Amino acid sequence: MDIFLIIAIIVALSILLITSIYLLVYYQHPDDHNDAYAPKLIVMLGFCLAGWTVLMFPIDVANNEGYPGCAGYDTRFCGGLNMTGMWNAVFWMIPIWTFILIPFATFYYESDDGMLMAGTAYDPNPVKRSRIGQALCYQLFVLIIVGLIFLVTYLTLSDTEIPVESYVATQSISSMISSQVYTISGSGNFSITELQDMNSNDSKYYNSVSDNGEETITLQVSVSTFFAGLMAWLGWWLFALFGGIGLAALPLDMILAFVNRPRHLDAVEFAEAQMSLRERVNELVDIGEMIKIERDQKATAGIQTSGWSFDTDSRKAARDERQALLGFKQAVYLLEQDVEDFQAMSANYENYNPLVPFISLICGLCAAIMSIFWFLHIFVFIVPDPPLAPFLNNYFKWFDQWFPLFGVLSVALFVVYLLFCAVKGCFKFGIRFMFFQIHPMKIGKTYMSSFMFNIALVLLCALPVVQFSQEAFSDYAAFSEIRQIYGVQVQNLKFFSRFWTKNVFIFMFLAFFLLTGVYLACRPRDKAANPEALRDRLRAHKQK
Repeated sequence: MDIFLIIAIIVALSILLITSIYLLVYYQHPDDHNDAYAPKLIVMLGFCLAGWTVLMFPIDVANNEGYPGCAGYDTRFCGGLNMTGMWNAVFWMIPIWTFILIPFATFYYESDDGMLMAGTAYDPNPVKRSRIGQALCYQLFVLIIVGLIFLVTYLTLSDTEIPVESYVATQSISSMISSQVYTISGSGNFSITELQDMNSNDSKYYNSVSDNGEETITLQVSVSTFFAGLMAWLGWWLFALFGGIGLAALPLDMILAFVNRPRHLDAVEFAEAQMSLRERVNELVDIGEMIKIERDQKATAGIQTSGWSFDTDSRKAARDERQALLGFKQAVYLLEQDVEDFQAMSANYENYNPLVPFISLICGLCAAIMSIFWFLHIFVFIVPDPPLAPFLNNYFKWFDQWFPLFGVLSVALFVVYLLFCAVKGCFKFGIRFMFFQIHPMKIGKTYMSSFMFNIALVLLCALPVVQFSQEAFSDYAAFSEIRQIYGVQVQNLKFFSRFWTKNVFIFMFLAFFLLTGVYLACRPRDKAANPEALRDRLRAHKQK
C-alpha cells in the first residue's frame, strides 16, 4: 500500500474537517451560537463528504488500481487502496445526506413549537407542539416520494448495455497453446519480464483473427452504482445551469471586487452616498411595512396564500406575493452590501485591510485562467469525436514525469474549482432573476438554514463534477476505478445513456457559460429590484 496516498488521505480529511469547523464558527449567526447542534454536525460532516467526494478523484487517479497489472503480476504503479469500496460508500452516503439528514435537520430547525407568540394577541391560548414530531412527519413524506422514485427507476432502468467488439478466429488456438512453454522463476512469483516474445504461432493466429462487429453485453448494475448514475443525472440539471453560470461569473465578480474597492470619500461624495443610502433604506422600510400589514390582515382573516391551490387566481396571487418578497429580500441584501462598502470608505476606513481587493484581483485572474482552460478543454477534447488534442491531459502527464504530486494537485484544483463555480452560479442566478430565495454566506450572519441549503447544493453537484472530470481527463485517469464505474457502467445505462453519449449536459453547460458571459459583459453589476415596481405590485395585489 502506497504510504504517500495514506498521508494524502489523512491530510485531505484533516483540512476538510478544520475548514468545516472554521466556516461554522466564523460564518454562523449569533442566534445559533448555543443552539442547533445537530444541524451543525450534519453541515460539518456534509461539507467533509462533498469535499472528499471530489478529492477522491485525484486520489483514485494516483492509485491506478484499474491498471491490469494490479491483479498481481505488475504492481509497480498500483497504490493498493480499495477505491471501489470507497466509491460505493460515497454513493450511499450522498443520498442519505441529501434526502434524509439535511431535510430532517432543516424541518426541525425551522419548525415552530407554538410558543413563539404565546400570550400575544396572535396566539393567546397556545398549544405546545413537538418540533421533532413535525420534522418526522415532513421527512416521512420526503422518504416515501424519494424511495418510490429510487425503487421504480432501479427496477426498470438498472440494466447497462455495454458495447464490445467481437472477434473470431478461422484457425484453432489449441496447436499454439500446446507448443508454448513458459519458465517461471524459482521463487514462484510471476514477472512480466518472463513473458516471451511473439513467435511464428502467435503471428499466425493473430493473422487469422477478424473483426466480427460490435455486440452488446447487458448487465444489471449494483444498487450503489445505479444510485451514482441517478444522482449524477439529477445533479447534472443543477450543475449544467449553476456551473455554467458560475464559470463566467466567479472570475468576473472577483475582479469587480477590486475595481469597485472602497476608496476614501471627500465631503461632497460622502454626503451624496449617505443621502442615497438613506433614501433606499426609507423605501425598503416602507415596502417592508406594506408586506407586514398585508400578512397581518390575511392572518386575521384566516386567508392562506402558501401551498398549492386549484384556483388559478389564488395561485397567481401567491406567485406575485412570493416574487415581491424575493425582490424585497434581494434589495435588502444589496443594500447591506452597499452599507458595508460605505462604512469601509468612511467610519471604518482606517480599519479596512487594503490587501483584500488585491487578493481578490489575483484570485479573479487565476479563476479567469482556469475558466478559459476549462472552456478550451471542452471544445478541444470532450466535444469532438475523436478529440482534437489531449490538452490538459498532457499537462497532467507532463507534471507526473518529474513530480507526481503536482499532477494530482492540479487535477484536484480543477475539480474543486467546478464546485465553487456551481455555488457561485446558484447565488448569481438567484440574485439576478429572483426565482428562489438566495442563501448567501456572510461572515457572522449566516443561519443554519442557509448552511444546509448550500451543503445540499454542493452534494447534489459533487457527483456530476466527478463524472464530468473523469470524462474530461479520461486519458490521464484511464486506470482509475471511477473511470470503470462512470465511463463504462453508468455511461451505458438504459435511458441515461442518451444524455451521456449525446453530450446533452455538456452542451447545456457551454450554452449557459456563453450566455452568462455575454449577459455579464452588458450588465456586470448586480442591481436591486426597483422599489417603485415592488410598491406598485404590492398595491395592485392588495386591491385584488
